[in-house]
Amino acid sequence: MELGIDSFAAKFNIDGPDALSDAEAIAQLLQRIEYADQSGIHVFGIGEHHRREFLDSAPSNILAAAAGRTKNIRLTSAVTVLSAADPVRAFQDFATLDLISQGRAEMVVGRGSFTDAFPLFGYRLQDYDHLFTEKLDLLLQIRDQEKITWSGQFRPALVNQSIYPRPLQQKLPIWLGVGGTPQSFARAGALGLPLMVAIIGGQTHQFRPLVDLYRKAGKEAGFSEDQLKVGVHSLGYVAEGSQQAQDEFYPGYAKSMTNIGKERGWPPMTRDRFESQLGPEGALLVGSPEEIAAKIQRHSDALGGVSRFTFQMDTGNLSHEQQLKSIHLIGTVVNPLLNN
Repeated sequence: MELGIDSFAAKFNIDGPDALSDAEAIAQLLQRIEYADQSGIHVFGIGEHHRREFLDSAPSNILAAAAGRTKNIRLTSAVTVLSAADPVRAFQDFATLDLISQGRAEMVVGRGSFTDAFPLFGYRLQDYDHLFTEKLDLLLQIRDQEKITWSGQFRPALVNQSIYPRPLQQKLPIWLGVGGTPQSFARAGALGLPLMVAIIGGQTHQFRPLVDLYRKAGKEAGFSEDQLKVGVHSLGYVAEGSQQAQDEFYPGYAKSMTNIGKERGWPPMTRDRFESQLGPEGALLVGSPEEIAAKIQRHSDALGGVSRFTFQMDTGNLSHEQQLKSIHLIGTVVNPLLNN
């Protein structure tokens, strides 16, 4: 099982007396990616947002900088907001990253959990699903063919057009990032794309019917079990002890989720609601290495087998030092517990 870290290059402490500059925050992020590589973490993902509190509006640039400082770790988006992107440019960015990293690039593409990119790049939110469907089709054609002819509604047609550069890998890995929409799971299966499920609340086993739908659609489309990989993206943090992990993660998590809740109509986050997610079936991966390794295995079993779990720590607004320690524990303790 692969273990990874996903980051949104978050910088929640924007105006306080101890606030880092943007350059300092990016420098620390690159240090964490380098340390993750040294600690045995398998994959590091950078999200895409277009908001003041995140510095990840150009994830391929961050990943390219990390490529020169790492040797083994896979470098991926988490996710590329494809609905508001040009698939030609997105492919070129990650094909170039693949060349820089000597074949370690991947993409996770999705529609994003925020809508900021739509007005920023001149798209209508009403076209949310049609944009993604059309652009995913174009991206996959570019991935699979050097020269294409294509036409659609939202982008000028391409006629016998070659797309360069080509990646080092024969087929650039493209995962489909999904939330809880059955159509998204079925689409991923029908296309034979590996699936990355964002599970940030509730109980993980509740996603089993959707994962089964994905596998059923994939098998009906003629894809093998090896092609139908399932990954899970979860909010998480590992410390030496369970109580320490909870106490360090909760304050930032509560603040972040409460702020997001103001936009989406959620109630404020409370300690009781937080702790309800920490049980054996809860979605949060917050605890000691032994506790989290056992919980990941339970989640994998509940979903019929998972090949990748990624931890998203940004929501906890943790210090650089806390994140480094957690990365070390995930790579050197959690990973051997799961894979030895």
